[in-house]
Amino acid sequence: MKTQEEIFTTLQNILEENFEIEKSDITPEASLYEDLDLDSIDAVDLVVKLREITGKKIEPSVFKEVRTVQDIIVEIERLVNE
Repeated sequence: MKTQEEIFTTLQNILEENFEIEKSDITPEASLYEDLDLDSIDAVDLVVKLREITGKKIEPSVFKEVRTVQDIIVEIERLVNE
């Protein structure tokens, strides 16, 4: 999971399987809270799933700034390639 495309596909699968979000609704521009209807508890669950997949610790302060699917992709790419 190194390219943005791979990260996006993985993220789509997580959101679809764990949060019952339609795959067609998950676009890079989608707002996590408005378009995908995630709440703060969902965000914590998502961080846990991403940590399991990447093996990297995701700082809560960084994740607070994330607003869109693309924001997550950029942060995960940065983490994985450190």
